[in-house]
Amino acid sequence: MYGSELSELFAEEERQRKRAPWGVIALVLLTGLALIRNGSGEFDVGPPQPAQAAAMDSRVPGAVVAKAPDALPFAAADRVRITAIQVDAPVQPVGLDANGWVDAPPPENPNLAGWFTGAVSPGEKGTAVIVGHVDNKQGPAVFYGLGSLKKGNQIEVGRKDGRTAVFEIYGVEVFAKSNFPGDRVYGSKGTPELRVITCGGGFSKQHGYDGNVVVFARLVGVR
Repeated sequence: MYGSELSELFAEEERQRKRAPWGVIALVLLTGLALIRNGSGEFDVGPPQPAQAAAMDSRVPGAVVAKAPDALPFAAADRVRITAIQVDAPVQPVGLDANGWVDAPPPENPNLAGWFTGAVSPGEKGTAVIVGHVDNKQGPAVFYGLGSLKKGNQIEVGRKDGRTAVFEIYGVEVFAKSNFPGDRVYGSKGTPELRVITCGGGFSKQHGYDGNVVVFARLVGVR
C-alpha cells in the first residue's frame, strides 16, 4: 500500500474511533442478541445476582460528582482491578465478531477481560465498556462475582499511558437479553463513565444465560 493510501486509512480509522458507536451497538443488543455467549452455568451454585438495593435510581439519573476529575485523553485499557470481588485481570482489546456481536476474550483464559474498542477508552469523555466471562467449562471466570457489587465500590482501570482511572459504582442491574436497554446502558452522559458487563440472570442448557449483569460507574479519580 502506498504512503498516501496509508495516510488516508489511518485518518479514516481516527475518524471511526472518534465517532459515537452506540447507534450501531445499541441496535445489536436491543435485538436481544447475547453479549457474551460462552457462560456454562453448569455449577451447583450460580453466580451472584444484583441486589435490589444496588439498582440505579432512575429518579436521579447520572448524579454529578462534586469536583469530578477532568476527562483523560485516549489510552488503551491495560488492566482492571475490583478489590471488592478480588478481580485483578489483564485487559485485551475486543471488537465485533463476524456476526455483529460484541466479541469477548477467549473463554479458555478465565482471568481475562476485554475492552470494547468501538467505544471510548476508560477515562475519556463518554461511556467505556469492559466485558468478561462469568464462567467457563472449568468453573468461575473473571466476572463471576460482578452481581454482588454494591454502590460505592470502586473499579480501577490501568491504562497503557501509565495512568489509572478510578471509577465509583452507582448502580448494578441485570437486564434480559431480549429487552436490553441499549440507550440507557451505553448512552453518554457527557462525562467519563464505565460499564462492566457479563452474563447473568436465569440459565438453561438450551439457551445459556438469559440476561446480562451491568455495572454502572463514573470517574472519580486519576492516579
